[in-house]
Amino acid sequence: MRTTRSLLLASAIAVALATSIGESRAQEAGATLSARHAKIDAIFAPWKGTATPGCAVGVSRNGTLDYAQGYGMSNLEYGVPITPQSVFHVASISKQFTAFSIALLVQEGKLSLRDDVREYVPELPDLGKTITIEHLMHHTNGLREQGQLLNMAGWRNDDLYTQGDVLWALSRQRSLNFDPGSEVVYGNAAYTLLAVIVQRVSGQSLRDFADARIFKPLGMDQTRFLDDYAEIVPGRASAYSPRNGGGWVTNVPHITHYGSTSLNTTVGDLLKWEQNLVDARVGGEKAMAMLQTAGRLNDGTSTGYGGGLRIGEYQGLRLISHDGADNGFRSDAVLFPDHRVAVVALCNGSTIAPADLTRKVAAVYLGDRMKDTTPPAISLPPASIAPWAGTYWSPQTDEIVRLDFKDGQLRQIGATTALLPIGNGVFRPADAAQATHEWRFTSAGGGSPRLRIRDFWPTTREFVRIDEPMPSPAVLATFAGTYRSTELDTTYAVRVKDGKLAVRWPRRDEVNLDAMGGDRFIGSLGTVTFTRAASGQIDGLTISNRRLRRLRADRIETPAQAVSLAGQAASSDDLASR
Repeated sequence: MRTTRSLLLASAIAVALATSIGESRAQEAGATLSARHAKIDAIFAPWKGTATPGCAVGVSRNGTLDYAQGYGMSNLEYGVPITPQSVFHVASISKQFTAFSIALLVQEGKLSLRDDVREYVPELPDLGKTITIEHLMHHTNGLREQGQLLNMAGWRNDDLYTQGDVLWALSRQRSLNFDPGSEVVYGNAAYTLLAVIVQRVSGQSLRDFADARIFKPLGMDQTRFLDDYAEIVPGRASAYSPRNGGGWVTNVPHITHYGSTSLNTTVGDLLKWEQNLVDARVGGEKAMAMLQTAGRLNDGTSTGYGGGLRIGEYQGLRLISHDGADNGFRSDAVLFPDHRVAVVALCNGSTIAPADLTRKVAAVYLGDRMKDTTPPAISLPPASIAPWAGTYWSPQTDEIVRLDFKDGQLRQIGATTALLPIGNGVFRPADAAQATHEWRFTSAGGGSPRLRIRDFWPTTREFVRIDEPMPSPAVLATFAGTYRSTELDTTYAVRVKDGKLAVRWPRRDEVNLDAMGGDRFIGSLGTVTFTRAASGQIDGLTISNRRLRRLRADRIETPAQAVSLAGQAASSDDLASR
């Protein structure tokens, strides 16, 4: 009898103890959860007000939603706050869904990554170099950037950009930035073409294909590709940029092309997709592996970019990620697959940097497993840093980089952060987000300094320092004239204005050019290099920037005629604005 009573008493004590321990652990877990969420709130505190745009943030662990919150305003005019259900245009995060659609078609045997793009898009010119679907997917194609081509053809930032416009511009090109597979340069034209290929192979628009094959199976009910920017989307956030003088102005994209962009979604829907990157519930492991396998250059170098996804590491942890930026929209989605933690931040203010925010949130969850991999800066005497200042030009890309030495630091003119020395002639930007960037200076044999720049893309850009004489006023006048691009069917008028060159083309504001010495100038459109015939006479110009190299325009008018044309263009614009 006593034994039975003892057993019952012991059992009761054990149950009570277990209950107490369970309640204690639950309280501890609740306290930990609250503390974690409070840290996230602190990260987004600058956007908690009712007079600013902001962000929606979502976090999942092991496929379960851990936190979702909205900060700031979805619509400033009507006082609508951002919530986790707010719909955002996520710009380049769209690319992974376009790539996954291609992967599904490959898996079904309807196309191959090695197929020539012109099999499906015969509008593209034959430039003597085969561009494959794989080249498009991994940004190793060499195509010039679609938006910059249209801008140089006269499209304004608030104009409508259509798929037909993009195909028109690409079909007229007569050269590439580089041979396919030799370099990797991020661009949007490739993914617009992939959307065209999905439609022509499947018989469905990318919007319908992705809806049926990706979004509905995953329960992403608030997600869609928009093929008309004016379509009504319930719950969609507006986007904003700072207004001169204070406040904000509406800044939404006017885009009806998609594939590279134009996905609209919520943080909750994107977290469902992030989980699919881990468990491959939709599409299967082969298609998902295709997405998460980085491409390679012709020499075998990994590009660090799969199918619409960046494949890499962050502070020692494996990371799959992508960001997006269009007009006032900013977005970032990161997945730490080995730890099954995903963070998504969707924002509607152009001054917000969601990539910084997602990584700060990730540190709340994984900080104890992260290690700082940023190369430490070292101290160097000013006399060993100052000589690297100067103007550098890349024969490879035709870009110009200007560096000055001020307050003991080397700094790129126009950049907000200094370059910090890390040893052996190598510098990195002070911005921690760019810790993988390297600026390597050399001066072999006492010759002119050289610079090699490597950012998060593995292709290294080579620069030489230039020190050519600046053109005199008389020489400057010889550059004035009218130049015609047959590729873009556009005429550029160059004139001397207030002691500088200025260039203008239809429907665009005039751009001032700063002389860099010799025949090279720079402005907001990039590098403008004037070319000369064998006689020494100026016969044309080229325009280059990071994603568009040496777009040529031939000289067709004398300087006097150019000045007259520029004046007529200005008068026409004045009349049109009245």
